Amino acid sequence: MVDKNLDIQLSAETLEISKNYNFVLDEKCGGIDMFVGTVRRWNKDEEITHLDFECYEPMALSELKKIANRAFSQFGLHKISVHHRTGHVGLKDIAVVIAVSAKHRKAAFEGCEFIIDELKKTVPIWKKEFLIDGSHWVNSRP
Repeated sequence: MVDKNLDIQLSAETLEISKNYNFVLDEKCGGIDMFVGTVRRWNKDEEITHLDFECYEPMALSELKKIANRAFSQFGLHKISVHHRTGHVGLKDIAVVIAVSAKHRKAAFEGCEFIIDELKKTVPIWKKEFLIDGSHWVNSRP
């Protein structure tokens, strides 16, 4: 889903930060903020080998667009790019990239933080952690 000021993608392919950056880069804006989420080796003292992301794509795209539209109006953002991986994601690989541009840095910082926080709350993308001794869906166990 790409339009003039919004770029949302779900992909099983490796994410490239430069694509997000180049999309939001604009001469009208003095602030660009980016969040890059990567796969870490340890979580809660358990060793992770990789993650697997699944999503309900039509709803995930719809929810991401709603979040972006709220961010545009609430923070005065100019452009937004959100790319999220699906499928197998290895250690140190990029799972999500969010880039935003705004006239000023404060709006860019706040807008980017809002998007990642809301994504984690409402977008139907599920993460399965694969550990040395098994696997589990995140947030599906105590």
